[in-house]
Amino acid sequence: MGFFTVAGAFFGLDVEVYMVKVSYHQKPYRRAFMESYGAKVIASPSNETESGRKILQEYPNSTGSLGIAISEAVEMAVQDAETKYALGSVLNHVLLHQTVIGIETLAQLEMASDYPDIIVGCTGGGSNFAGIAFPFMGAKLRGEKQDIKFVAVEPAACPTLTKGKYAYDFGDTAHLTPMVKMHTLGSTFIPTGIHAGGLRYHGMAPLLSHIVELGLVEPKAYGQLDCFAAGLSFARAEGILPAPEANHAVKGAIDEALRCKEEGVSKTILFNLCGHGHFDMQAYMDYQAGLLVDLEYSSEEIGMALAGLPAVG
Repeated sequence: MGFFTVAGAFFGLDVEVYMVKVSYHQKPYRRAFMESYGAKVIASPSNETESGRKILQEYPNSTGSLGIAISEAVEMAVQDAETKYALGSVLNHVLLHQTVIGIETLAQLEMASDYPDIIVGCTGGGSNFAGIAFPFMGAKLRGEKQDIKFVAVEPAACPTLTKGKYAYDFGDTAHLTPMVKMHTLGSTFIPTGIHAGGLRYHGMAPLLSHIVELGLVEPKAYGQLDCFAAGLSFARAEGILPAPEANHAVKGAIDEALRCKEEGVSKTILFNLCGHGHFDMQAYMDYQAGLLVDLEYSSEEIGMALAGLPAVG
């Protein structure tokens, strides 16, 4: 899940991982797993970069964001010719790499002599949803297959598609990356510390943003309480405990199934269970202890976040 960014030599021990500070503390097992292979995991924002120090000077208790972590990793990478930087999720080429998921699913459904009427995926930067949906979207646009409903589910606490603006913006907080046209909440937007860290990003991939603008995808936003409830229902029915991010897709699929039941129609629903929750047990413990809350942003708060969008002529 994309709550960290990486700079370093991937096949040696010289790897630095800038992990969003709230995830650094929420997900200690993920941090320990990376450290077991020799990675140096740094809570972002940190004092190791100029962009991190600038954030901490203004907001000493900042919980961090993916935008800040990207800024820190990019800053470290450009200072060393031997250092490479890997960015995932929100760039179009990453979405295309991920479509191997949907291509394999097409083959599996052909073996089962079935085809989806509805496709559901969780969305943070866009690669997970695009990975499962884009091969089917291509077939739909070419007129090769039946019509499909596409549902992109995001957290209400980071409503990029449902409340963000379709505009040019930077992919990181320090504005070290190029501007792209996407749905965005503003590059300085700091989401609240929900446990679905991989969905806490201010922007959405340009390709996915474009097809949402065209009306080809229906975006939905859910609170984390409903998503964890859906995840537990899935675990008790299927024996797989989903990651907090994947719970959003589970919730979306359950809602579509209930809608079909109410309408008395039979539909094939496909969703992407993109990760297990074995490293996220603290999140489930907090949920079952009643410690989690739902958070949403008002129009005024969203407006303030969008006020700093770059002016593009």
